[in-house]
Amino acid sequence: MKIGELSRKTGASVRSIRHYEKKNLIIPNRLDNGYRDFDESAIDRIKTIQLYLGLGLTTEQIEGILNCKGNNPNPEMDDLCEDLLLTYEEKLAEVNSQMNTLATVKYRLEEQINRFKEKKASHNEQKEINI
Repeated sequence: MKIGELSRKTGASVRSIRHYEKKNLIIPNRLDNGYRDFDESAIDRIKTIQLYLGLGLTTEQIEGILNCKGNNPNPEMDDLCEDLLLTYEEKLAEVNSQMNTLATVKYRLEEQINRFKEKKASHNEQKEINI
C-alpha cells in the first residue's frame, strides 16, 4: 500500500510516517518508480510506534524496543533487550517526578485561589458594612 493509504488506515500523518522511516522505525519496500510500498504489517508497526510515543519514549528508545520485540537474531541485540526494563523504569521514574511537580503546582494554585476568594469575600463584606 502507498503511504497515503497507510496514513488513512493508521491515523498517522504522511509526514510522521516519513519521519518514522527516516528514524528506521519502519522500512518500506520501494517500487521501480521510487514509491514506498508498505505491507499490512506496517499498520501494526505504526500503531505500536504511536503507542510508545504516547508513553513519552524517544524514537531512539522505540527503535531499540522494536528491534528487540522483532526477535532480531543478532546476538548484539541481547544487551539491548535486557535494557528494556531499565528504559521502562527510567521512564516511570520520570513520570513520577513530573506527577510530584504537578501535585505541588496544583496545591499552590489551590492556595492562591482560596486566598483570592477569601480576600474577595472580605472585600464584599466590607462594602456591605459601608453601605
